[in-house]
Amino acid sequence: MNQPIIGLSTYGIAHSEGFNIPAEYVQAVLRAGGMPVLLPTAAVDSSDLWLDSLQGLVLIGGGDMDPAHYGAASHDTIYNIDADRDACDMDLARRALARRMPLLAICRGMQVINVVLGGTLHRHLPEAFGEHVAHRLPPRETARHPVDINSDAHIVQAMGGTRVATVSWHHQAVDRLGEGLRPVAWAEDGVIEALEQEGNPNLLAVQWHPELSAADDPAQQGLFERLVVLAAG
Repeated sequence: MNQPIIGLSTYGIAHSEGFNIPAEYVQAVLRAGGMPVLLPTAAVDSSDLWLDSLQGLVLIGGGDMDPAHYGAASHDTIYNIDADRDACDMDLARRALARRMPLLAICRGMQVINVVLGGTLHRHLPEAFGEHVAHRLPPRETARHPVDINSDAHIVQAMGGTRVATVSWHHQAVDRLGEGLRPVAWAEDGVIEALEQEGNPNLLAVQWHPELSAADDPAQQGLFERLVVLAAG
């Protein structure tokens, strides 16, 4: 198999010292046989040039999107809004989806996919679903919970089962679905945990953080391996 080049979105400079990324994302792509390349969140006009050079894309997690993108007001719990990153991630998402490029969208990345296709987000999950399932621990720490997946979902092939243990780190999630999207996985409280797009088997979108347990969990590493297989053609 050729070693496909996989682009990874990055944190912006609004809330960090540079265009950086947690090492776990890069390590998971390398283990899967891909060649990771980091994409700084500063050059929206370069999106098509970047995608021309890539065989696959990972939209990583991070801070919240500005609710104005889906017609909502702000909320006290929203944090780390970065206008440049929103613009870059949304542009990459639109163009990658239009190309049917192999795309793994993780946490914020899945939310970006939903929003660019006209969907909305729950701004703070405890207000909509209560606290039966902890999707993150206070103040902003990871949590663990199971996720149930439809048997016909594309990610079942990648993960090898319909019930998986996940590392979760979010307080927002999909509310109204974007056009052409369907939910294929849920937490026990009903929060949507994975999406697919009609006619596009190259989209893998999950709300949890597979990179955080991929080194020790073949099911989570399987998402990155599936991305690389799709990217290799």
